[in-house]
Amino acid sequence: MVDETNAALGIALLHVHGDEAGILRRIQNELFDLGADLSTPLDGRNAEGALRITQAQIDRLEKEIDDWNEDLSPLTSFVLPGGTAASSYLHLARTVCRRAEGLAVTASRDYAINPLALMYLNRLSDHLFVLGRRLNDGGDGDILWQPGASRN
Repeated sequence: MVDETNAALGIALLHVHGDEAGILRRIQNELFDLGADLSTPLDGRNAEGALRITQAQIDRLEKEIDDWNEDLSPLTSFVLPGGTAASSYLHLARTVCRRAEGLAVTASRDYAINPLALMYLNRLSDHLFVLGRRLNDGGDGDILWQPGASRN
């Protein structure tokens, strides 16, 4: 699922430019780091010296989320995937990332997994959501859920 998240980001990058594209390329590289981390349990062979996700990588995601949230329109409802092509593909990447997180949490019940790897996946899904809103005209182009709109 980590590789699928990376592939979905590659598709999103067809529609993302500027600073955000550079951020997504950095994240694609970090997803390879994450894959290496997850494939080497903390208590397994080759654990010493293994490539691991770090707190600094998580902190960077958090900072970007906070910075972008400052400029977004406030949420008044759940956001449906859609709007711009970039935002739509980021929503797809976000859902794949959430699935990867769920699988990693399940695996952590049987294997000693770096807890920072789990945190990274959690923060990345939020990061992709906020970036998707940012690329939907700062949230103004979000497609909002209208509860019960089709019941009549």
